[in-house]
Amino acid sequence: MKRTILALTVILLLIPAFVNAEIFPKVGTAALQFLKLGIDARAIGMGEAYVPVTDDISSVFWNPAGLAMTMGSQGFVSHTNWVADIYHEYVAASYQSGISTFALSGSFLHMSSMDVTTEEEFGPTGQTFKASDLAVGFSYAVAWTSQFSFGATVKYLREDLYDEINVNSYAFDIGSIYNTDWNNLKIGMCLRNFGPDVKFTVDNDGDGSEDEDPFDLLDNDNDGLIDEDKEELGYKIPLNFSLGASMDLYREGNSYLLAAAQLDNVVDRDETWNAGFEYKVSVLFLRGGYQFNYDENSFTAGFGVMLPTALAVYHIDYAYTDMGNLTEDFINGAHRVSIKMKF
Repeated sequence: MKRTILALTVILLLIPAFVNAEIFPKVGTAALQFLKLGIDARAIGMGEAYVPVTDDISSVFWNPAGLAMTMGSQGFVSHTNWVADIYHEYVAASYQSGISTFALSGSFLHMSSMDVTTEEEFGPTGQTFKASDLAVGFSYAVAWTSQFSFGATVKYLREDLYDEINVNSYAFDIGSIYNTDWNNLKIGMCLRNFGPDVKFTVDNDGDGSEDEDPFDLLDNDNDGLIDEDKEELGYKIPLNFSLGASMDLYREGNSYLLAAAQLDNVVDRDETWNAGFEYKVSVLFLRGGYQFNYDENSFTAGFGVMLPTALAVYHIDYAYTDMGNLTEDFINGAHRVSIKMKF
């Protein structure tokens, strides 16, 4: 078993070296950017340094291995108000059976209507359109030992940009968490969004066909022009490898102080670092974090409360992310609210 765990750890460490071995970031070249948007106000409040920490239902996003550390069945609902009238919803549910845990999750990014503009007209045409993104996932996690857990997720992905401009695809997440049993020191790693390049379906000339051969000199749609639709280029999805560690700085009775640090390597940007902490006293939680090497370094903060009831144990959390010049004021900033239910 120890050899198996060691081999799996080495494989996970080597994968990003092969799939993401770029000497410079290809900023703005990846599709399905909504896959980067973190969930769970607890995780966000800790600066998204959460891959080694996660031990509940939000593991479906951060690191599926954390699902194996959950107790019983759980439910999760999250809402985020982004800037520019963009909204993100996330729901998930898990079921535990012995050392195995199964989960379903859904992510939906949507926004207000936008005006249609054309090259011929300066300004709006009077028409509007909406764009949206969807991800639906199935996760499985297993606790191989009391110290080591492993998990994986398969996801269906869809993005709708305008009318018939859309794409359907899939991706996988795979992760692990190892607890050293020393001051709750945990090492977590996760490879997210491992999947094929995507191609958008675009019919520019309106003849009902895409990826036409413009060199056959045919005018299939009888518009007086040779077919305009060349083969669409493929776009990578935001493959992300995360490696982090967390540990208790203090723990006594019903109180603790937890700290975490994490490295993220994403296919279309420089490496980034996240650091955060969580302080618990009784049923109250205080959190803070900082994100380094982004376009604008940012801090995060949040709080939460645990409410035991006869039906379930509820965790209600809130987090705020400072986005610098992207926000006019605190009210119009990035706010997250999430609710977890442990049955």
